[in-house]
Amino acid sequence: MRKLAIAAAALASVGAFAAVAQAGSLGRPCTSAPESQWLTLDALRARAEAEGYRVQRAKIKAACGEIYALDRNGARVELFLDPASGRIVATQ
Repeated sequence: MRKLAIAAAALASVGAFAAVAQAGSLGRPCTSAPESQWLTLDALRARAEAEGYRVQRAKIKAACGEIYALDRNGARVELFLDPASGRIVATQ
C-alpha cells in the first residue's frame, strides 16, 4: 500500500512539472517562414500594442513571438505571434 502511495505521488509531481513547463510556450512553431523574413521584436511589440495590449515583455522563441502583456481590462495575457506577419495565432 505504501509503495502505491509513493508511486502515485511521484507520478503526480512529474505531471505537475510537465504542465508548468508547457504553460510558458505554445508547443508548436507559429511560422514556417525563414528567419530572414521575420519582423523585428520592436515591430511585433508595435503590432500587439496596436491591438490594444500593454506590452510588459517580449521575446522570440521556437519560431513564435511571445508577448507578455496586459489586456484592456488589465488582465495578464501571453500572446503568440507569427514573427513573419505579426498576426496573433494564440493567447493564454
